[in-house]
Amino acid sequence: MSSHKAAEMFGDGDSSRITRFGHVLRQYSLDELPELWNVLKGEMSLVGPRPLLFEYLDRYSPEQARRHEVRPGITGWAQVNGRNAISWEERFDYDVWYIDNWRLSLDLKILIKTLIKVVKKEGINQRTMITMEKFYGSGGRHGG
Repeated sequence: MSSHKAAEMFGDGDSSRITRFGHVLRQYSLDELPELWNVLKGEMSLVGPRPLLFEYLDRYSPEQARRHEVRPGITGWAQVNGRNAISWEERFDYDVWYIDNWRLSLDLKILIKTLIKVVKKEGINQRTMITMEKFYGSGGRHGG
């Protein structure tokens, strides 16, 4: 489903904060490109768990908080295994798995799979929102 169609389908909520230009950038996964500047500054990696909102910090379980053991990335294991179409629990499981199994060949695999996902436009939208639903913590209102 395209971001534009998702915006029409899901109404105000999440879609109201994304401009028409933003929809085009999101549709082609170009909305992440400005983060390359953060990679050049050494604040992010190309591959690693995606950075999340600061407001989520106190909502992580100790296991989920392990995602902060490495630099955040523009793409990651969770993104190539479902992106916004997976639950928060699955996303955190993929992030921790990545940390436990990191190797250069895995990063290369993730980069290749990312290019394929971008070309196919897979997993951009969650079923009920254009991006990802808010994280309320494990066992919270939308925790999994």
